Amino acid sequence: MTKVASGLDRFREAGWKRFRQARLGLLCNQASVDAALRPAGRVVADALPGGLRALFGPQHGYGGEDQDNMIETDHAYDADLGVPVYSLYADRREPLPEMLEEIDVLIVDLQDAGTRVYTFASTLLNCMRAAARSGRRVVVLDRPNPLGGDAVEGNLLAADMHSFVGPARIPMRHGLTMGELALYFKGVLRIDVDLEVIRMAGWRRAMLWKETGLRWVMPSPNMPLPETALVYPGQVLWEGTNVSEGRGTCRPFEIFGAPFLRPERLLTLVPSGAVEGAVLQPFSFKPTFHKWAEQPCRGFLIHVLDAEAFQPYLASLALLCAVLRDAGERFAWRDPPYEYETERLPIDLILGDTNLRKAVEGGAEPLELREGWQEDLSQFREQRHPCLLYPS
Repeated sequence: MTKVASGLDRFREAGWKRFRQARLGLLCNQASVDAALRPAGRVVADALPGGLRALFGPQHGYGGEDQDNMIETDHAYDADLGVPVYSLYADRREPLPEMLEEIDVLIVDLQDAGTRVYTFASTLLNCMRAAARSGRRVVVLDRPNPLGGDAVEGNLLAADMHSFVGPARIPMRHGLTMGELALYFKGVLRIDVDLEVIRMAGWRRAMLWKETGLRWVMPSPNMPLPETALVYPGQVLWEGTNVSEGRGTCRPFEIFGAPFLRPERLLTLVPSGAVEGAVLQPFSFKPTFHKWAEQPCRGFLIHVLDAEAFQPYLASLALLCAVLRDAGERFAWRDPPYEYETERLPIDLILGDTNLRKAVEGGAEPLELREGWQEDLSQFREQRHPCLLYPS
């Protein structure tokens, strides 16, 4: 099995030497570890004694302990490292000028999920903009995209759908690493920031997580396994509905359902071509918290058998279309607020296009919806090409 060296591993080996005179801030969480599972904060502090001046945490907190959306994290203090911990998922979601006063360089080391709505991308973008305003440098320690770097999928974000779950005009599955996303934001959004990416060694675009040789550490409470990441670009759609996305179970997003779903009937309504590479196993569960807590639910457990063939966004769109056809008035869109948006429907923010939601409501065929975003995806592939750091 190939062993990939993350950006943090390369920083630990030799990259730290260029930062001897710098005052450093570090944006990271519990998944920011080196190959020996040492946390990024300790790696930086040991390499550059006295250089680490502040820590920053994304959604779910620096320790990754906060569940669900819009559960804010307080600022804190890391007594072991002797530095403040600033929350970037609190009353504000970008570093304030006073948080950057004591640093010269903001290092970003976050494990992304490869999906537009996963908020680490928005936090990265907010940090780049804040750094540009304050004249600070941003250094991204790169990590693998768990979905690989070749496949892209889904409609591009519509111009009126920018939000904390829609940072830029990218598809749901973008195929970029965090370092490549940073380069994309800098170039396409024209952010005048001093940016450096410390690349991985050994990563190739076709790699899925299990080919990297790296240990999976949960980047957020409901992303327990790399298998979760494989389905997440589609299964996140249920967050915009009254169907449970599996929070409160041991396999969130892989498991989903509601008391009113009829799995056997839904299987007859989903085109077989929409779930290629996966098996939908009818499944019963009872969430311990969140939607339908302690109530018996019927739904599915998704088994991904061929990750290269499986298209998660298409599969979940097809399932959503089937549920709308079968459940009638028992199904409902979730009301706002959602990720600090108080007016627009959560499903619109997640889908990234109000017209797509209206098409689903109107009975559109999922395979036809897929055809509708192919031209935009071709343009996106061309647009992202200058930002690609790794070979296919």
